[in-house]
Amino acid sequence: MTSSADSRPPIAPLTHEGWEVEVVPESASTNAELAERFRAGAGERLALAAQHQTAGRGRLGRDWVVTPGSSLTVSFLLEPDVEARRWTWLPLLTGVATARAVTAATGLGARLKWPNDVLVDDAKVGGILLERVEREGHAAAVVGVGLNVLQTREELPVETATSLALAGVAADRTTLLAALLRELDTAYDAWLRGEDLRAAYLGLCSTLGRAVRVTVPGGVVEGEAVDVDADGRIVVRTAAGEEHLGAGDVVHVRPAGGTI
Repeated sequence: MTSSADSRPPIAPLTHEGWEVEVVPESASTNAELAERFRAGAGERLALAAQHQTAGRGRLGRDWVVTPGSSLTVSFLLEPDVEARRWTWLPLLTGVATARAVTAATGLGARLKWPNDVLVDDAKVGGILLERVEREGHAAAVVGVGLNVLQTREELPVETATSLALAGVAADRTTLLAALLRELDTAYDAWLRGEDLRAAYLGLCSTLGRAVRVTVPGGVVEGEAVDVDADGRIVVRTAAGEEHLGAGDVVHVRPAGGTI
């Protein structure tokens, strides 16, 4: 596969009812840009996609660098009027929406690794980053999604990552964005109505049933991942009992003896 403009077409303008969708040529970080827009007065259901993101970030401040034209990088501005404890489900419901969108647009069976990775063939194809922002005491969520779409093996930063192209599908970024908007809109509205998305998440989560090694500040928790609880925490059964670990407390989750 070449890196020519013809093989990596730009994201086309698109619309989705109830959303303002903007596609910009370049952004240092679509998450950071949407956060600034919220502070300047922007409202919810604003989606910002970049043809090229130059200084993306992953969870815990990790860099996320991409080749121009190779990825779908998009952020969504949401203002959920729900109790604060329910916010822990925002990245998980976005994961459900993203996995469903990838499957719908490509036919590949996308899965989820708790808390925020999207997998194809048990390799990371994308990630989700949620950031809370405030304006005059009012809070909003900026949810970023990054998907490896057209990268070659040489363009990926680590051996454990993959792209949709490497999985056998030369996907179109516009089609993927349209599918993601549709699936996120559906999942978000269901969640706002109080529907429990836990069963949907559990059905897609490949972490469950595995022996895992969870790195937390100051130590490691080892055991079997047996559940994701009502607050979105991973439940690890250890020799001493069950540990409920939130995403904010976790540095890495690895299969015991593995590298994903």
